[in-house]
Amino acid sequence: MIPGLAPLARGAAALTRGSVILAAVTMLAALCWQVAARYVLGEPSIWSEELAVLLFSWTVLGGLALGVREGWHVRLTLLPDALPPGARVWLERATDLLTAALGAFLAWSGWRFMDMTSGSFSAAIGYPTEILNVMGPIAGALMALFGLERALRPGGAVEAPADLPVA
Repeated sequence: MIPGLAPLARGAAALTRGSVILAAVTMLAALCWQVAARYVLGEPSIWSEELAVLLFSWTVLGGLALGVREGWHVRLTLLPDALPPGARVWLERATDLLTAALGAFLAWSGWRFMDMTSGSFSAAIGYPTEILNVMGPIAGALMALFGLERALRPGGAVEAPADLPVA
């Protein structure tokens, strides 16, 4: 294990989890306001939908990164379950390294996309679109970190770290 990788991943996961929860709650509040403004006050809100889309983007991408760390994914386990324990650990490590590489690619390509679209502003709120577009590179970097941490974890990803509940 790379020294400091597990605590870094643990801290990043805690921050990501908190930010995703905050984004989801704020998104829900913005959507409730949008419905109330439209149907109760009779005057639609011009900013709530755009804010909800921004927060939804982070909820999905941040949740994707957390899913990598915590193993929230659907997959076929026919092959891994049929392997002896040692081979299963190595297959899981290879899968996690491939996931880390995919995260690194998302970070790199997301950074390129953000660079190409820099200088734009959102229509209703007027925030720089870099705020929205930076979520891809951040999620990719988190996926790479979490995938690498899983691959290098003692016992592999077959064993959950102490801060994760075991199902």
